Amino acid sequence: MNLTVKEIAALFGQNEFQEETLISNIEFDSRKITTGGLFVPLAGERDGHDFVNLAKENGAIATFWSQELNEAPKDMIVILVADVLAAFQTLAQYYLQKVKPKVAAITGSNGKTTTKDMTAAVMTTQFKTYKTQGNYNNNIGMPYTILHMPADCEVLVLEMGMDHAGELTELSLLAQPDAAAITIIGEAHIENLGSRAGIAKAKMEITAGLKRDGLLVVPADEELLTPLVSDLTQKVVTFGLSAGDLTATITKEDKTKTTFMVADKEYSIPVIGGYNVKNALIAYALGEYFGVSQQNIKQGLAEFQLTKNRTEWLAAKNGAQILSDVYNANPTAMGLVLDTVANLNTAGRKLAVLADMLELGPDSPTMHARMANHIDDRFNVIFLYGSEMKALFNALTKKDSQLMVYHFDKENKAQLIKLVQAELQPTDTIVLKGSNGMGLTEVVSALM
Repeated sequence: MNLTVKEIAALFGQNEFQEETLISNIEFDSRKITTGGLFVPLAGERDGHDFVNLAKENGAIATFWSQELNEAPKDMIVILVADVLAAFQTLAQYYLQKVKPKVAAITGSNGKTTTKDMTAAVMTTQFKTYKTQGNYNNNIGMPYTILHMPADCEVLVLEMGMDHAGELTELSLLAQPDAAAITIIGEAHIENLGSRAGIAKAKMEITAGLKRDGLLVVPADEELLTPLVSDLTQKVVTFGLSAGDLTATITKEDKTKTTFMVADKEYSIPVIGGYNVKNALIAYALGEYFGVSQQNIKQGLAEFQLTKNRTEWLAAKNGAQILSDVYNANPTAMGLVLDTVANLNTAGRKLAVLADMLELGPDSPTMHARMANHIDDRFNVIFLYGSEMKALFNALTKKDSQLMVYHFDKENKAQLIKLVQAELQPTDTIVLKGSNGMGLTEVVSALM
């Protein structure tokens, strides 16, 4: 961070400030701010202005302020703004232009965080790199990420999320990316966007601020994107396992590593799944565009670390293998994970705990029921959790199969946990997948 009180205030027309005092940190959570910080009192369940005194106690020396001046604290530097969130975003854009890193932006219905992690690992081999932390990928989280970028950052990797039309336009115009990528068009947030075509159109908003001579990386097998990229001035690179400008052939796969070939050269990633190889191809394309050497791309992909709760292998307290992928879920993502686990060679049985996929709109029962197409006799026990999963329960119980299937309503999580604990054997492999709001992390914790 290399911003002064004087330059921040000047952004908002307050040139009377002459303090060259450096701001050491910028936070909207008063509990996180430290000595020399700028407090950003955003509106949430409570107005952030109510916490300015706590921020001051924790070391804040300055605050944005959008309320009456006579209500402002007297012993802090007060920077008047019309709208705190807009000011936060304006400051982030100013800092981005001051540091001038190359920017890579990543969106998609699934795999955003994994692809961000892979891309940052590739870039780190050659550049001073910073990336979105956790899931700070919206109109608050992205400015926060930018403002926490080190002053010597050379490449900034931004994850961009959305659930309504227009959101990615705002983020892209703020970030002005040099390169951007769309991982996949799935069904996430279809309740708000109406159809997969609506989702594709919304994802393409990532090009709103994309440099005119920049790069867009998109899946080769997504027909909905084809007409949307045809008139772009930017270079478009497609990727896939069987088609695209950039392709990969998987040569070996186990639960902790996938090996694949790109242009007759071998690469590996420390995760399972062909869908993760596709994510790796995006990181490869972005790395190549920014000038990362082939050897460094290989190193970055081999050594990248996943953000917690994304396709994470854990050990149960009885020795069973747990595949935890419980941060979020949509039909595309859940199907891919189930297919991957079904194909794994394991010592014992295969079990799955699947929770509701949220925000799927009126077609939600049908989308849940279709998950039966990804579950066959390679699985032994299926635990379903939540009201939407009743449709999958009905679909599975109609199959002529030896599969054991259980369903639990949302208020019966304790019973779910008890039965999973009783059923899980030391040689078993169990996968857990569901939307974050269903709280499957509690089930994972109970097994460990």
